Amino acid sequence: MSKRAGVAVAGAVAAIVVWSLVGFWAGLLVLIGVPAAAYLLLDPSQRRRLRGISRNRKQLGR
Repeated sequence: MSKRAGVAVAGAVAAIVVWSLVGFWAGLLVLIGVPAAAYLLLDPSQRRRLRGISRNRKQLGR
């Protein structure tokens, strides 16, 4: 299993667990809010680097 597939499976399991414990909307808020907050906590240079990595993946056809 590739690393990306493992992350997708872990995210799906986390979504099921969170939704079953706190409800749909609260779970959705947590699953979207945590990565968004983590992104906003990055320095501008770190955000630029992250965007550059994403852009390079698209150019390579991955």
